[in-house]
Amino acid sequence: MKVTLNWLKEYTDIDLSPEVLSHRLTMAGLEVDAMEKLGEGMDGVIVARLTEVRPHPDADRLTLCTVETDSVTLQVVCGATNHKAGDLVAFAQVGTELPGDFKIRKSKIRGQDSNGMLCSLTELGLASSSEGILILPPGLALGTPVFDALGLKDVRFELGLTPNRPDCLSVVGVAREVAGMTGAALRPPAPKLVETGAAAAGKSSVTILDPDLCPRYAARLIEGVAIAPSPAWLVRKLEAVGMRSINNVVDVTNFVMMELGHPLHAFDFHFLRDRCIVVRRAHDGDCFTTLDGQVRTLMADDLVICDGEGPVALAGIMGGENSEVRPETVDILLESAYFSPATIRRTSKRLGLHTESSHRFERGADVDMVPLALDRAAALITELAGGRVAAGMIDAYPSPLPKRQLIISAQRTSQQLGVEVDASEIQRVLNGIGLTSDFVLDRRDGALLVDVPHFRPDIEREIDLVEEVARLIGYERIPATMPTSTLNSQPLPRHLRLERFLCERMAGLGFAEVINYSFVSAASVDRLGLAADDPRRLSVQLLNPLTEDQAVMRTTLVPSLLETAARNIAYRTGDLALFELRPVFQPVAGEELPRESLRLTALLSGRREPEGWAQQPAVCDFFDIKGVVEDLLGGLNVGEARWPAEHGELFYHPGKSCAVDAGGTRLGTLGEIHPEVLRIFDIPQPVYLLDLDAEALFAAAGKHPGFRPLSRYPDVERDSALLVDEDVSAQQVLDALRQVRLKDLESIVLFDVYRGSSLPAGKKSLAIRARYRALDRTLTDEIVQGLHGKLVQALQKSLGAELR
Repeated sequence: MKVTLNWLKEYTDIDLSPEVLSHRLTMAGLEVDAMEKLGEGMDGVIVARLTEVRPHPDADRLTLCTVETDSVTLQVVCGATNHKAGDLVAFAQVGTELPGDFKIRKSKIRGQDSNGMLCSLTELGLASSSEGILILPPGLALGTPVFDALGLKDVRFELGLTPNRPDCLSVVGVAREVAGMTGAALRPPAPKLVETGAAAAGKSSVTILDPDLCPRYAARLIEGVAIAPSPAWLVRKLEAVGMRSINNVVDVTNFVMMELGHPLHAFDFHFLRDRCIVVRRAHDGDCFTTLDGQVRTLMADDLVICDGEGPVALAGIMGGENSEVRPETVDILLESAYFSPATIRRTSKRLGLHTESSHRFERGADVDMVPLALDRAAALITELAGGRVAAGMIDAYPSPLPKRQLIISAQRTSQQLGVEVDASEIQRVLNGIGLTSDFVLDRRDGALLVDVPHFRPDIEREIDLVEEVARLIGYERIPATMPTSTLNSQPLPRHLRLERFLCERMAGLGFAEVINYSFVSAASVDRLGLAADDPRRLSVQLLNPLTEDQAVMRTTLVPSLLETAARNIAYRTGDLALFELRPVFQPVAGEELPRESLRLTALLSGRREPEGWAQQPAVCDFFDIKGVVEDLLGGLNVGEARWPAEHGELFYHPGKSCAVDAGGTRLGTLGEIHPEVLRIFDIPQPVYLLDLDAEALFAAAGKHPGFRPLSRYPDVERDSALLVDEDVSAQQVLDALRQVRLKDLESIVLFDVYRGSSLPAGKKSLAIRARYRALDRTLTDEIVQGLHGKLVQALQKSLGAELR
């Protein structure tokens, strides 16, 4: 919202400097985004007289002008054609800086000296466009700065209003706020309208078919107007607040809208079929051409202004091309109405049509302003365009909106603001902004009964009135105190704590987290080659997907992560360590909502270490991804894990993958991705992936094992190589060893596997290393030999192992 200081002063006395006024407005909640001093630094543009105008000898479109000021006579080359000898003009002297950092310099144009510039309104920053130079009215003193001579020096404020303050979308509304802050009186316009025509009710009518969307609609008929350009004062006022002049009638409606905050519309009365107005909902599919020449398709929720046959305006938004005011217009029907904010907002948003009118109606106009704005506009139109105002206003107001009243207590106001404010001061500041009030005599807490006008739709409760008091008395009166409170530190729930642990642990292992959309293509699971009866093929369908690639909610994170890997590799980033910890969604029969479960999926591909002179060129393999899982299990204190080769996932490479179980529960799978799947995803290098059920992982997580004292005594290691059958797995060996309960056994490691021609057919050699240590003594060779013998015997007994 733009307002100028001089325009504000027409409605209230202002003794504040522009800087102080800007600060006071901002502190009162009307934030000043920008302040511009019009005409500042423009004293070099002065009033001058053209004493001679003659053609340029070397240019057909230029003239040589002799310019007389109060002290000198100069020659200026001009390209305009609307001037003649004797005219008073705006002369920019050499050295003057015009808007846009355009500095006037002495120059030669086609061989002729030019000692300045004759300015147009555009060059002075007073209009967005203009034809020819500015011709000043006669009688101005030569040498006087043009902005002083015309009274154009002003200050323009641009206010950043919040949507709850439609009352300040007008000059009078802002002036009311200033008057409330300073204690000055508000002087709103009081139109004096003379009705000289026949009764309006006999020539036109207004019918409201949807009073819930349009509670009030008023109109006045003005006959015999003459459409013409607007006078200079009106053009300048409109352009000062960013509006373009059109003609005297339309400009008056825009002027009144900016002045009073109430939009108006003028219809060419002769284009209204049946000479009547009907306010109703549109019909689905109706097409209507608005003033901007665009054809709009309407819906049943839209409100339209119709004549006897069809729409002539989109209510509260824009008029129609079929009833606009034209140069030949003689009779006009002037509209002033109040529309439901929700209706205007819905139509404006749907059509993408935001206007000054809709901006005000969708925030809430003042239903009581309807007749005042109508009379103000009618009076100005007859003053500027002539014509006769038909007797009587057609005012359809079938169900007047109820008046609102609230009670504010001085005692509660003081408690809430932390500063003493008595009832008489509350009454004074509220009356200053149009909220009249009276004391409630039967209460002792300084209560006031406040009448809330319709121009303040944001005031709904007592606390809203308290806020008005606070901003009007000044926030600086409220003492600054430090709040007192108790800080309660609540530990994170176990689930969130473990989820954070997984993210931090994966990042610590060198993985980068990725976040993909939860919506994927329905064909994403087909690319994994899942079995036809795999439950992950059942997914939740989206009703309105953005694209076919985001049509269902994902049941697995694997496709998204593989697509991310493929995209990175395509951009020549082949060394990848990525993970995603996100929920997947599985529909449940008979349930409205799907089951949501958290999964951790990660992949490795490319070099094991970043490329460099001191790094090895080795690439990732199965045991790298297995090591990641082992690290996670160790960090979560999960008990002994098993790594069965049978897992049922078809997207892994056979023989290079496994599952991971703990406590009889399947935690997930890991391994190398099948070459065919890599081909489908267009990935040209091996990828190793883990896919864990985070919920199962959390359930298997154990407590911290606690501190174990460190032994002061040395450890003893024993290595043994055992011959076992080829089909005996390492897991079977480790399970057999863990069955042996030895107090001083510290750890067992399987560190070597050997197959060769020197071994019997169908046999392989496994080497184990056992470490022994006691807390209370040094172990002797005899004791260690006896302990180690028990391990070997256990393997011989359970697996038929032979000591090599």
